[in-house]
Amino acid sequence: MKKTYFFLHVLLLLYAGSSVFSKLAAGENFLSTGYLIDYGMVFLILVVYAFFWQKILKKIPLNVAMANKAVTVIWGIVFGILLFGETIRIQNVIGAVIIIVGIVIVVNADKEVEN
Repeated sequence: MKKTYFFLHVLLLLYAGSSVFSKLAAGENFLSTGYLIDYGMVFLILVVYAFFWQKILKKIPLNVAMANKAVTVIWGIVFGILLFGETIRIQNVIGAVIIIVGIVIVVNADKEVEN
């Protein structure tokens, strides 16, 4: 089961990466080569994500998968800092902590139901 959660989070990291290409495309001229490449990457990532998301849902409950999907907000913060030089504010940290606590609560509640 831990392998499934690891794969889920790798998939969510990939999904969050689509927002990086989306932001890069926003800085390009409409229908320029860079724009088309960046949005092509968004499309490719989302196709791969959709395929493997369905595979994940066969192994874990939907509510757990959706709760974990919130981690993409945290990846967005990380990508913003590392790739775009954005600054982190206290509101970002508070929001990330709330998301992590929510994921832990949902996953642990689901484990209790299984037992």
